[in-house]
Amino acid sequence: MYFPGIEAFLAIVRTESISKAAELLHLSQATVSYRLKTLEQEMGGLLVERRKGAAKIRLTPKGENFFSIAERWDALWRETQILQVSGSQLSLAISAAESISHFVLPPVYRMLNQHTPPIRLQIRTQHTQEAFDSIERREMDVAFVVREIASPSVTVKPFFAEEMVLLRLAVLGRQAGDTVEMGELAAQHEVFINWNREFQFRHDQWFDPLCPSRVHLDTAGLIATFLKDTRQWTIVPASIGAYMMRMGDFVLQKLSATVPPRICYKVTHKFPNQALHDTLRILDDYLQDIFGIQ
Repeated sequence: MYFPGIEAFLAIVRTESISKAAELLHLSQATVSYRLKTLEQEMGGLLVERRKGAAKIRLTPKGENFFSIAERWDALWRETQILQVSGSQLSLAISAAESISHFVLPPVYRMLNQHTPPIRLQIRTQHTQEAFDSIERREMDVAFVVREIASPSVTVKPFFAEEMVLLRLAVLGRQAGDTVEMGELAAQHEVFINWNREFQFRHDQWFDPLCPSRVHLDTAGLIATFLKDTRQWTIVPASIGAYMMRMGDFVLQKLSATVPPRICYKVTHKFPNQALHDTLRILDDYLQDIFGIQ
């Protein structure tokens, strides 16, 4: 793949102008146009529409489809440059779901960051499907996700399971560790996060799906923003509950109903690059030390 053309194409897309792309790349407009044309010949069709007098460029349908591919090529090229400079330095690219990355993995991150010899870390927050795609394309070396997806090219193993707990504001009479009956919790006061399919299924058994919670979130980072009323409540994994206890005046309690534990999974390619052997072994050793997995 003609990388100077990819670099020119991305600069054109980001600046929405060939002239501005030339300024960004410190090249002449003629050079940028030549590189774009060469790339288009390699791709077998126009990527950028040329319209005289237009203030901004527009991508052709082929260009729109190629944009994400070009970004991946650019990222891989830059990774290659870093590898050439760093030589045999250990490296690890980690993809992780937000709730795992922020509340479960920090001890692992700290150990990797303090490892000798140093490990160059790249950490990316991704949803589960994005994480699986990144592993399949070998863009990331390992992923930590909250659900399994069938794929012939990846290996999925549980690495951590934690109980689900009730989180509420601490008030007089609420004791940590007490068991709360589901009937005591009003759906309209729930701050709801759908942790996984199993949780959603059980939740629909406990509460009428036609009377949903007033607040629905897709990130645990916003819980403290909305959990301000003593009537409000939320069900969270224990790791998040422990974090919230350190951050504010909250109490953790148990639920009378059986709540399936949240299982976190480690995902790797079935045929990882040989260069990753040592780094993945180091990671597995730290996971064993912290979570006790084999």
